[in-house]
Amino acid sequence: MRIVSLLPSATEIICSLGLEEQLVGVTHECDYPEWVSRLPRVTRSLIPAGASSRQIDALVREKLQTQRALYTLDWPVLEQLRPDLLVTQGLCDVCAVAEAEVRAAACALPGSPRVVNLEPQRLDDVFACIQQVAVAAGVPERAGPVVATLRERVARVARRSEQVRYRPRVVLLEWIDPPFCCGHWTPELVRLAGGREMLGQEGKPSRTLRWEEVRAVDPEVLVIACCGFDVPRALQDRPVLESYPGYEQLSAVRMGRVYWIDGNAYFSRPGPRLVDSLEWLAHLLHPDVHPAPKSSSNNVLVIDSPAAVILSHN
Repeated sequence: MRIVSLLPSATEIICSLGLEEQLVGVTHECDYPEWVSRLPRVTRSLIPAGASSRQIDALVREKLQTQRALYTLDWPVLEQLRPDLLVTQGLCDVCAVAEAEVRAAACALPGSPRVVNLEPQRLDDVFACIQQVAVAAGVPERAGPVVATLRERVARVARRSEQVRYRPRVVLLEWIDPPFCCGHWTPELVRLAGGREMLGQEGKPSRTLRWEEVRAVDPEVLVIACCGFDVPRALQDRPVLESYPGYEQLSAVRMGRVYWIDGNAYFSRPGPRLVDSLEWLAHLLHPDVHPAPKSSSNNVLVIDSPAAVILSHN
């Protein structure tokens, strides 16, 4: 079977199932595992290089109004690959090629490849997506061990969190300019990690915030995990965050508990590394209860404290 992934999280799921040899094409954003960057890219972005966060937000809002996609398929490459299976998503209207374009491609391509559409809202849904991909790829037996291992890691975090006497107020921002709270599975991860997400709701989409909402809940821990941004790119928006009224007075800022995390690798990808995200978050919230996880990514996070520390793991 020849598989094309139209989503970074789908690429990670496919590889977790041991289907690397069947994966023949990926998106321009797929970068994990690292070797997938050598595969043909079947999508391209219509977002101008160097666009600011505010400009990207404006483009996204325009897309939602006009149904113009921010990403498009590279038809010549896709036709050459002759896929049997296309794995995409319908959860977020701005995170991938439009579902309608994918469906049209499936009808037009030789052999009419099957389309698998992933739409996870919660952590359990992500595990169900792994099973869904395994079945579509003809290897249903591979999903069980992968999911069981991930569930056990989640259970270990949850058990340790039961020891926590105080759960701090947490706000995890998925965007800075303008600010967005987290959504879908992320508030669930905060709860499992031993915190209280004050603005995002479990199983609900992220939303634009008024900065006054952040000030009103006065988070004791502020996590910045900008969707699609690594730490260096997210830090470019640090002056914007610090310019918001009352930022310096937030409890998280005064206590040195502002954390910048690679949102491109973690939290925004509903795949196996959501469990890595949970383990990182648990350690940040309760380092005396949760050990630091081993990560396969460099520059995972910056701890924004009086003596800022960059944690890197190989």
